Amino acid sequence: MTMECITWNEIDFVKVGNATDTVGKTGLTVLRFPQGAQGGLHISGGGPAARESGVLDPTTAPTPVNALVLGGGSAFGLCASDGVMQSLEARNIGFPTAYGVVPIVCQSDIYDLSYGNLKARPTVEMAHDACERTFTSTEPMSGNVGAGTGATVGKVCGMERAMKGGIGYAAAKLGDLVVGAVVVVNAFGNVYDRHGRALGGVMDEGRQHILDACQLMFDQYEGISESKPMLGTSLKSSEGKKLLKDGNSHCEVGLGMEKGNTTIGAIVTNAAFHKGELTKIAMMATNGYARSIRPVGTLSDGDTIYAFSVDTESMRGSGGTHCASTAVDAEDGNGVAHCEHSVASESLCGTSRPIVADVNVVGTLAAELMCEAIEDAMQSSKLDNSEFLANTMDLHEVKI
Repeated sequence: MTMECITWNEIDFVKVGNATDTVGKTGLTVLRFPQGAQGGLHISGGGPAARESGVLDPTTAPTPVNALVLGGGSAFGLCASDGVMQSLEARNIGFPTAYGVVPIVCQSDIYDLSYGNLKARPTVEMAHDACERTFTSTEPMSGNVGAGTGATVGKVCGMERAMKGGIGYAAAKLGDLVVGAVVVVNAFGNVYDRHGRALGGVMDEGRQHILDACQLMFDQYEGISESKPMLGTSLKSSEGKKLLKDGNSHCEVGLGMEKGNTTIGAIVTNAAFHKGELTKIAMMATNGYARSIRPVGTLSDGDTIYAFSVDTESMRGSGGTHCASTAVDAEDGNGVAHCEHSVASESLCGTSRPIVADVNVVGTLAAELMCEAIEDAMQSSKLDNSEFLANTMDLHEVKI
C-alpha cells in the first residue's frame, strides 16, 4: 500500500487554533478533538511542564480528552488551559457529570522565557480565543506562530549562539488510516534533516556556521572535568570562570546550563487504540526526535510526545459506545446532551466500522512524520541574526 502525503487541513478529526503574542514572543496552539480522543504520553526529557497528564495513564479510566494545548511560558503558562476549559464549558462540551460537564484538557509547555519578554506568558484569554477559533476554522500554520513563537534551538553555548525554532506539521494516509504529527521544536541540541544536513543549532561566535553541539559538549567536559562543576553551573558566573582553563572551551556556558528547552509534539490518528497502545506509539514516535535532534532527551530538555486516537470505538465503556463531546441544544434549552456533530458525520460518533491498524505500523509512520514535522518547523522559522539577537534574553549572567 502506497503512503500518500496530505496536509493537516485534510485531517477532519482535529481542529487547530493559534494565539500569538508577537510583542512578547510567546504563544500557544490548541488541538481540539471534536469527538474526543484517547491518549498516551511519553516523556523522554528531564524537565517537562505538563497539565492533566494523569488522565493518559493506562491504569486510569478511559476518559476522553477534549483538547491538547501546546504552549510557551514554561510552568507559568500551564494556567492557559483554563481558557480552553471555559470555551468548551460554555458549549457544554466535556466529560458529563451529574452537575455539569468537565472539559478534559491536557497541556505541555516549552521554556521560552529567554526569548522575547521574560514576563510574557500565554494567558487564559489567549487560550480561550484560540479554542474559539477552532469552531470557525482550522489553523495548522507552521513557523513562528502559536506555540512556536518563542521556540529556539542549539543552546549548548547559550542563547547568543542559538537559532530560531518553531512549530511544524506533517501528515499521511495509508488507505483509510490517517496519521498526523505536530511538533514545537525548542531543542537544547542541533536539528538535522533526514540527509544529515544541519537545519539549526549552535552557531560559531560570528554566527556564520553551525557547529557540532555534541562535540562542543565533549570539548567542554574535557576542559572542566577535573573540577567537576555541577550541572547548571554558568561559566559566565565568577564560579564558572574559575572552572575554565584558558583555551579549553568553545562555549561560555557550562554543561547543561541552558535549561530553557523542551521539544513537545503530538501524534494523531483515526485508528482505534487504547491508552496502553497509544503510549507505545508515543514512545516509537520519539525515534523521530532521535533522528533529527542531537543531543536529545537530556536533563536540560523536557521532551514530550503525545499520541491520540480519535476513533470513538476505542472509547467504549462498559455500557457501549458514547461520544466524548456533548453540547446543550440552544433551541430548546432543555439541557439534553447530544453529539456535537450532525447526522451526516455519524461515523465520528462510533457508529461505523472502526479503523483497525497495527501499533508497529502506526508507531513507525509516526516517527517518520515527526521527522518531517521537525523539518517543516525549522524551514518555516528562519530569522536573520539581528532579528534573533534582538529578542534574546540570555545576554546576562544566569542566576543559579
